[in-house]
Amino acid sequence: MMSDSKLQPVSLGPYELKSPLYQAALSGYSDYPMRVIAARLGAAYTLCEVMIDRLINQSRQGKQLAMMYCHQDEFPVGGQLMGSEPEEFGPAAEKLVVAGFHVIDINFGCPVKKVMSRCRGGYHLGQPEVALEIISRVRDTVPEQIPVTLKMRRGIDDSPESEENFFRIFEGAYARGLAAITVHGRTVEQKYVGSSKWEFLKRVKQQAGERTVIGSGDLFSPQACLDMLRVTGVDGVSIARGAIGNPWIFQQTERLLRGESITPPDVHEQRAVIADHFALAREFYGEKKVCNTMRKFGIFYSELHPQRKAVRDAFISVKTADQWRDVLQEWYADNAPGCFPPVAEPNPLSLEAVSAADNAVS
Repeated sequence: MMSDSKLQPVSLGPYELKSPLYQAALSGYSDYPMRVIAARLGAAYTLCEVMIDRLINQSRQGKQLAMMYCHQDEFPVGGQLMGSEPEEFGPAAEKLVVAGFHVIDINFGCPVKKVMSRCRGGYHLGQPEVALEIISRVRDTVPEQIPVTLKMRRGIDDSPESEENFFRIFEGAYARGLAAITVHGRTVEQKYVGSSKWEFLKRVKQQAGERTVIGSGDLFSPQACLDMLRVTGVDGVSIARGAIGNPWIFQQTERLLRGESITPPDVHEQRAVIADHFALAREFYGEKKVCNTMRKFGIFYSELHPQRKAVRDAFISVKTADQWRDVLQEWYADNAPGCFPPVAEPNPLSLEAVSAADNAVS
């Protein structure tokens, strides 16, 4: 049955989220400053970039310590774990709880070659026994009031065996007390190529019934988020790459869910958010590291500017905080209408499903 796509709260264990809009865990991106900006612009729940259980257990400093940081004002925020050995997950999850994370998420979805070669992430979708042992160890370790969730893809590949393994892990995870499962509509083998199969997400949600399922894949625009909710009936959407440099996607999707029209942020709105993001990052990372950290965000932010190529080049060239401010002064001083960032062609499977659903109720 097609979802009515209205703005509705979503249950995540003991938490009731104000909307179905999640910011996904993004390696190299979803740090504290990005999460704050996303939450300010409508993300009901945010996730830290994925962390390796072994490194957490070894108490390494530097980057790992920065990744484990979450502010007391962030609520709720999830810490995502990835690893290879089941016995390392429980102690690492416990450390994330101590660090202040409100939810512990297990990553069985990462398709990156380096991750797979180390038997992490999506690799576990091919070994259900190990996957379920990991889930049990985390759930048994984490305090009962802390929700444990799972991120997975629809399988290693398109084989019947892979699908069977998916549903064995999927059902086993709920049976072991998980609060929600996020499902990406691509296989591990696909990586980030090809369409996300939204019809598979629909099947998954139908099987899950009242249990919380979050959809992921091909969410690069507010309309795509709305379409996924309508087509698949999932309880929420986890926005990943589509949120980098475009935190307005949460606010805009929320407006669509209310039946309102949307426009891209104008240049002055963009300047205000970029300046806030830079200030947060500067305070968090310090003067020496802030520009390297923010340059990658500037490239994505430039996609919303009416002169995107020139602005992109300007952000790439900055090396100091003063130069960053100069870019804002030069390119964001005069107001003008903004642009929606360019996106790939819409998922044809999702459009067909939307059309069929609309015809069914017309």
